[in-house]
Amino acid sequence: MASLLLIILMIAELGFCVYELTRKTTKREWTPGRFIIDSAQLVIFLIMALLPGIDFSFRFKALFFILIARLITAGIFVIAYKNNNKTKKKGAIVFSALISITLITTNMLPAFIFADYNGRPLTGEYEVKEDQIIMVDESRTEQFETDGSYREVPVHFYYPDNADLADHSLPLVIFSHGAFGYYQSNASTYMELASHGYVVASLDHPYHSFFTHDTDGRLITVDPEFFQTAMYVGGNDNEMSEEEVYEITSEWMELREADMNFVIDELENNLFEQEWGRLMDTSRIGLMGHSLGGATAVTVGRRADISAVIDIDGTMLGEQTGVINGMPTVNEERYTTPLLAIDNDEHHNSRIEARETGYVYSNNVILDNADEGYSTYFRGAAHMDLTDLPLFSPALAGLLNTSESSVDHEACTDTLNRIVLNFYDCYLKGEGTFAVNESYL
Repeated sequence: MASLLLIILMIAELGFCVYELTRKTTKREWTPGRFIIDSAQLVIFLIMALLPGIDFSFRFKALFFILIARLITAGIFVIAYKNNNKTKKKGAIVFSALISITLITTNMLPAFIFADYNGRPLTGEYEVKEDQIIMVDESRTEQFETDGSYREVPVHFYYPDNADLADHSLPLVIFSHGAFGYYQSNASTYMELASHGYVVASLDHPYHSFFTHDTDGRLITVDPEFFQTAMYVGGNDNEMSEEEVYEITSEWMELREADMNFVIDELENNLFEQEWGRLMDTSRIGLMGHSLGGATAVTVGRRADISAVIDIDGTMLGEQTGVINGMPTVNEERYTTPLLAIDNDEHHNSRIEARETGYVYSNNVILDNADEGYSTYFRGAAHMDLTDLPLFSPALAGLLNTSESSVDHEACTDTLNRIVLNFYDCYLKGEGTFAVNESYL
């Protein structure tokens, strides 16, 4: 429908331009025609908004406002040029059409970049509420700023909307996003968990997240140097030595682990008066994350107060202890927290290759040394398929994926969420036993 809308608007613009070029017209005569075309385009949008695929969401909001602004501007020119009998130059007519086409096309980009996605159907009994706070860690100075300000960690909560739940009765799950990710990267998972009686806290890691806000409401975007380095380290053409990669990733993990540890400590103090603070049981904490966030969850998951950990397609970088003779060294201490690793197809194959070649890969070492370690993978899935991004923006997911995807994204997301729920039901609620297939889809 977005493509059809764009085509209709373009036909209107080009038709008006061609018509005006075929005749000699004055500015007084041209402006009413411009006003009529702008009115017609707005009416077309409003009519198509009654049909599936076109709406007033963020995907089309910019277009809606630009159509209104152009109509108002055209109305002003009708009044201003009502006595102007100067000939409208051909070049000005073409220029006006080009400006209109550029404005319409630019403001329709969100409709093509993002999908009409409103989350996945929930299977739990509870409606879900959301809230957010920003925690300020006064023990750390923000390393990305020069004003001596403290490190701030935005935390976003998803929890059941049911006043009859007992106080401190719900397990707490804490999520960490990937490199230049976003706290909503796996929002369907948080929503599904909350609908089944969990409190979920999703962190933003400022300057590692694509964007977030500080306590002053200031927009904080991803640090350009971090973005470029992460893209290079994760790329297929990476020519860095193991030592160089370890030095860089260790700094990333130190920051992220400090963020998560700080949030856990704050939540365990539970001095919060919000509803989610009353509901959560901090004696039952699960950690989870995607990519770098999964790596963060694994290392922080060694804490004695953590009951279960899920690593979604993350290389367990925090478990690497150094590099000797070009080969990584990995923490070989027994991993006592129940651990589930969920990989994409390429990641699974790289783990197999590491075993065959004798490469010391942290995920293999940790899972081998885990008291209760589980792993599975999604056949045909790429890295971003294990987030909600392909449902929210197929274009961005395709751009960020380092391998091709061949999965049904809705089925992939629903299967992932079911596995996550089953794992936490077992280890945080004590319900049933947990088992996982070698692969899915």
